[in-house]
Amino acid sequence: MDQSPEPDPSEEPQSAHPQDAYEVGHGPYQPHEPGYGLDQPGYSPYEDEIPDPQARMLAIKNAKAYLLKTSTKSGLNFIMFYDFCIVNQQYLHLYDRYDHFANILTKILDEQPANAVDIIENISKDVKWAQFRKKMDTLRDEHVVPPTLEAAEKYKALFVKEGGEDEHEELEEEMGQPSLPNVMETAFYFEQAGIGLSKDESYYIFLALKNLINVQPIQTCRFWGKILGLEMNYIIAEVQLQEGEEEEEETEEEGEEIIAEDQNEMDEAEEEDEEKEKEPEPPKSTYKPPPDIPKEANGTGTNKYVYFVCNEPGKPWVKLPPVTPAQIVCARQIKKFFTGHLDAPVVTFPPFPGNEANYLRAQIARISAGTHVSPTGFYQFPVDEEEEADTYEENPEFEPPPVAEMVESLATWAHHVKEILKQGRCVWINPVQKSEENEEDEEEEEEEEQQEERGQALLTLISEDEGIKNIPAWTAQASTDLIPEYSVAILQSNRWPGAYAFASGRKFENIYFGWGHKYNSENHTPALPPPAEAEFPSDPGITERADPTVEEEMAFKAAQEEALAAAEEEENEEAEDD
Repeated sequence: MDQSPEPDPSEEPQSAHPQDAYEVGHGPYQPHEPGYGLDQPGYSPYEDEIPDPQARMLAIKNAKAYLLKTSTKSGLNFIMFYDFCIVNQQYLHLYDRYDHFANILTKILDEQPANAVDIIENISKDVKWAQFRKKMDTLRDEHVVPPTLEAAEKYKALFVKEGGEDEHEELEEEMGQPSLPNVMETAFYFEQAGIGLSKDESYYIFLALKNLINVQPIQTCRFWGKILGLEMNYIIAEVQLQEGEEEEEETEEEGEEIIAEDQNEMDEAEEEDEEKEKEPEPPKSTYKPPPDIPKEANGTGTNKYVYFVCNEPGKPWVKLPPVTPAQIVCARQIKKFFTGHLDAPVVTFPPFPGNEANYLRAQIARISAGTHVSPTGFYQFPVDEEEEADTYEENPEFEPPPVAEMVESLATWAHHVKEILKQGRCVWINPVQKSEENEEDEEEEEEEEQQEERGQALLTLISEDEGIKNIPAWTAQASTDLIPEYSVAILQSNRWPGAYAFASGRKFENIYFGWGHKYNSENHTPALPPPAEAEFPSDPGITERADPTVEEEMAFKAAQEEALAAAEEEENEEAEDD
């Protein structure tokens, strides 16, 4: 209840209603009246001075009189409106904070709008909007770039033609380039099964591959797929360089290896000299690391193709390094998401020999070896090299089977990429080298020789692939059952989720969209560290024993004396005989 003192009748006239008081002239306070606003003359919140109590009470009464003023439209005032909100639980979201409600009352009392009860929501919005402040510069407003403009600037370089040749000549050259793949046609076939990217992104990738072919000496090019990452993704292009380029790369790598070997030999010679200078030599370790398995040459096995990657169309393409058997073996034991940065370290156990670029290259090799398939009979072995079965060529007499048959029978599909062995190579190699002269080392090497591994031959039917427990290795289906005569056969890999293939007549293609991980029916469990090796051999000469007792020592001395006496007697007898 309001306990304010009653005003003196001599100071202001009485009125039957607060509205009458407002009309007489004792309504809301004016800027020249005392009590208007918080900035009153002679009052500061940081001082202990107290304003005139009579002026303060007058301002309060004027504010109450204005708040009790009835609206001409709804017939409500602020007091009735507040009671109505409490009873009906309406408009309470406007007054969820005390400071916001105080700002609304301050604005109403300052501006004194007509029928303020009816426009309370608009006043609340104005108060909230007044609290919003845009980021302003000292000279001009901050320029906000729309997202559409950012995307247009990003892909602008893809639509710019380089060179001053005529358009007709450029079009003829482009039409005559067999290395540029038709990404839009491939996207059209996969789109019928609900697989692939948007049309805009597919066209951007199409233009990015065109720019790659114009810069690099590429013989064949193919859109391999897209591997997702936590921060950025990888768009991958599978290319085959021209004949002279691969040889130059191999010679450069061999030169670097020779330089590294020379440096290692110099370091070893210096270490041997330093060891000779030191008199006490520490014990040498008998551990022999396993021999390094050499990587396959460029253009063969796991390094048959060269891969270029970029995070987005329009960004520069980066060439991935060749893959080594050690990287493939380690990639099978770990599972790590990609970040989108090629130079990011791969922190796992067992430790991966390389960074994310090497790990990405190893996963690409594994996915290609397990999921790249083609219709059976599309490729055939050459007549002269049928015994080696390392190469294949397109069969000109291939007759494509109907789509219904390719969906029902997996025997109509075959692998056209070599399987990767447990060694990490497509072609097995004996890691043990018998170049030492010692016979003992040769005998040990004979015992350590590994058995030769053999994988599946090229063009093996996918019906022979092993499933994952109760899940088959492959799932085939038609793109539509409503119009079977125009449907497309779609093949999905269950071992590598995200790998797909389509076939329609003589056209087929493989593509991958996923995280780059193999399916595992169980949770991933990292490999355990190997058991710790013994520090030294446990022989009787170094095994600790209990100290002998006095009686045992006396018996040992007596036995020694008897042995000495017996030896002297034998010597004397031999001397007498001589």
